[in-house]
Amino acid sequence: MTGTTTRDTGVEGVEGGVGLTALLVAASRAIETHRHDALARDVYAEHFVLAAPASAAWPVRPHQVADGDANPLWGRFARYFGLRTRVLDDFVLRSVRKGGARQVVLLGAGLDSRAFRLDWPPGCVVFEIDREGVLAFKHEVLDGLSATPKAERVTVPVDLRDDWVTALADAGFDASAPSVWLAEGLLFYLPPVAETYLIDTVDRLSAPGSALAFEVKLERDLLEYRDSPLYTSTHRQIGIDLLNLFDLQPRPDSAGDLAVKGWSTSVHTPFDFTRFHGRGPLPEDNDALAGNRWVFADKPRP
Repeated sequence: MTGTTTRDTGVEGVEGGVGLTALLVAASRAIETHRHDALARDVYAEHFVLAAPASAAWPVRPHQVADGDANPLWGRFARYFGLRTRVLDDFVLRSVRKGGARQVVLLGAGLDSRAFRLDWPPGCVVFEIDREGVLAFKHEVLDGLSATPKAERVTVPVDLRDDWVTALADAGFDASAPSVWLAEGLLFYLPPVAETYLIDTVDRLSAPGSALAFEVKLERDLLEYRDSPLYTSTHRQIGIDLLNLFDLQPRPDSAGDLAVKGWSTSVHTPFDFTRFHGRGPLPEDNDALAGNRWVFADKPRP
């Protein structure tokens, strides 16, 4: 990509709508990385944030947040994303190390840097599916850092609303071999029918021995939490109205659907892992995280 600028290579892909939330999560991971009690470390995250004009002035270190953990956005919400990163890191590594899968598919990969920062077993391939603009911006930043992935990394530039199944197969994905799937911070934004299609498709493409983790919200009416400090502070401080981006229709029971299809599933609140790790967000009044659930599923071998 020599001779091109960040703007030329897709910064617009992360500077509007849902794309901007990828920068929010990256800033949160950057802050988490520099905490003395970090749950997860991502040395690439701050570089994504600083490379995009829309987020260049956002904090990427704890000391840059004047009110620290009392700040609903850069304190509690950022810590939530740090916890989520740790939990899903652990899930993916456990699945490839103990389950034996060597294909990992990141659905709506955004600014995920797991291919670069996790210690993968030999032979792992990480497929990153996202829009071309997002992946181009990511390439530009990582190339500028001379970053080297620790597994084979294959980008699949396609919108999940298009034929991503064919694009993934063309990129070398083998549906006859076990795979690990990750849908981190994705399903909130999809209409229910699209969520059902995605889950059904992952089931169809998953050989026995595969695993899947995803995040859902269980509230029947997300607007009940419009005045939650997490939502209001995010809107006020960085101009992202998450409730305008989320699909507000009632969600399908994707965990239940997988169980019917024969998967072994478990559903947890984020607070389960706060208690397990001894740090992270805890429940509070008018809590936008109250309905968040993290779902883990395994497709048993015969």
